[in-house]
Amino acid sequence: MRRFVVYIFLLVVVFYSLFPFLWTIITALKPPEEVFSLPVSYLPSKLSLENFSNVFVKRDFGRYIINSLIVAFSSTIITVFLSSLIAFKLRYINPERAINLQKWLLIIAIIPPALFVVPVFIVLKSLNLVNNYLGLIIAYTFLNFPFGVWMIYAGFSKIPKELDYAGYIDGFSKMGILFKILLPLSKPTVSVVSILIFIFCWNEFLIALTLMPDERMYTVPVGISMLSGVSIYEIPWGEINAAVTITTLPVIVLIGIFQKWIIEGLTAGAIKG
Repeated sequence: MRRFVVYIFLLVVVFYSLFPFLWTIITALKPPEEVFSLPVSYLPSKLSLENFSNVFVKRDFGRYIINSLIVAFSSTIITVFLSSLIAFKLRYINPERAINLQKWLLIIAIIPPALFVVPVFIVLKSLNLVNNYLGLIIAYTFLNFPFGVWMIYAGFSKIPKELDYAGYIDGFSKMGILFKILLPLSKPTVSVVSILIFIFCWNEFLIALTLMPDERMYTVPVGISMLSGVSIYEIPWGEINAAVTITTLPVIVLIGIFQKWIIEGLTAGAIKG
């Protein structure tokens, strides 16, 4: 009986957590005229894909998705690569010094990204990298780099150094040890870092809006925020919910596929010693 009560409680909590997203999907599947109908209908009278088609027909939403994919994937790959190099370097310095450096990285990582908007814009503007993929990729790499080093170093610290020495005996270079021993053994940590950085880059709004003011360079969050109706007094909630559904489902699928590694990686990165 107690277990049954616990399951019911967990089911209620899950439903409560998922309801906003479920409501988003339901609203997206309603015909446009039904979105504002009264009384409110909790289920669509008929399933309609008109809101989804309007997102792509009336706006260049496909372009926004491509922009986000380019920036998010590039930033993730570069950040993980650079973070791995620095974490590998920290592995061989004095442990006390490595811990102190990690503390500073953690402090930088928890600073709100909004505080970096103005200085990052000024620097990238002087380099003519506004409205440029490279500019936004550099900004995201800069913001995620401390977090990446902190997490990957925590993953590396779980691996005995004897494996490194065995690699040296077998003739591996330092890069060989990193890419053929440490990274394969740190798959859970690297996976969770990659996914979290990708989600940050995919969802980030303020910096993308600042560095990509040209409509053709909008990322998905900026594109959704700019959706409007035929007049300034109309808010196309159906199309907005359709756009949110389109851009959220891939992230949910990605997390579902790598769920095991995410949990294992977060645990490995959170515990030391």
